[in-house]
Amino acid sequence: MSFYRNAVWFVKGLQEYTKSGYEAAAKHFVPADLDVNLNGRSFMVTGANSGIGKATAQEIASRGGTVHMVCRNKGRAEAAKDEIVESSKNQNVHIHIVDMSSARQVWQFAQSFSQNNTLHVLINNAGCMVNQRELTEEGLEKNFATNTVGTYILTTALIPALKKVEDPRVITVSSGGMLTQKLNVDDLQFEKGTFDGTMAYAQNKRQQVILTERWAAQHKEIHFSCMHPGWADTPAVQSSMPSFHAKMKSKLRTEAMGADTVVWLAVSAAATEQPSGLFFQDRKAVATHLPLASSRSTPQEEEKLLAALEEFAQKLKP
Repeated sequence: MSFYRNAVWFVKGLQEYTKSGYEAAAKHFVPADLDVNLNGRSFMVTGANSGIGKATAQEIASRGGTVHMVCRNKGRAEAAKDEIVESSKNQNVHIHIVDMSSARQVWQFAQSFSQNNTLHVLINNAGCMVNQRELTEEGLEKNFATNTVGTYILTTALIPALKKVEDPRVITVSSGGMLTQKLNVDDLQFEKGTFDGTMAYAQNKRQQVILTERWAAQHKEIHFSCMHPGWADTPAVQSSMPSFHAKMKSKLRTEAMGADTVVWLAVSAAATEQPSGLFFQDRKAVATHLPLASSRSTPQEEEKLLAALEEFAQKLKP
């Protein structure tokens, strides 16, 4: 079944996830959707110093929004901030140095931020694809720690702050790669069999889609969504998937193309006319499973995922 999913997904990707796929979809975009003034609204973007995160922060800053850049590397964050401020002429851009793979750092940051700032939109963009199995200092597999546990803790810790504002939103940058995966709650940290970083990443992205659906059901006051940016030419793709990047380079989307739906979900009125909890691609809600792919999980499996994440979160809370 995994061969079937991978084959169908790759064919789909060549048609839809490439630069030409974006250009075809963009013919149906409504430009006025992004014609908004974000003055007075506050946005948090994780992984904001490069790639899709930086492009997203740039677009939001250019529309007058206050941007909180959550980054791991201080030097790269400062360089990205200077670039964003210079091009947007918006001084309301702030850096927060947080390693999203460290549950304790994420907890401490979220609690401190909530006490001192207002937040309207959280954009969970930070992610990693580590190709050799590696544990964090807290003993978690690094992809799972960053992509799933970090996202879970940051979002749940900021939900009370989001509920205090008008039109709160949470957008999680997932991946179409999750279509190749069925949730596996019995091996969340990839301890069994041969480790495959690409598969681990795709499994984490499936977990994010399930979390988005669950959060939407639990917190009606907040609009939740997740999305696939397409195959974009980012530093992360270049470093984590060098052979894929080399073969596909001419077909890959720009970072701005990858960020387009993130920005649309974060700022447009049209996005919140859609139900909460959906998965988007090129400004449209799309299916979270391939046809005949047997990738659906049971409610019991999803409950088990949430229970495991809550257990990790509480155990690692400072």
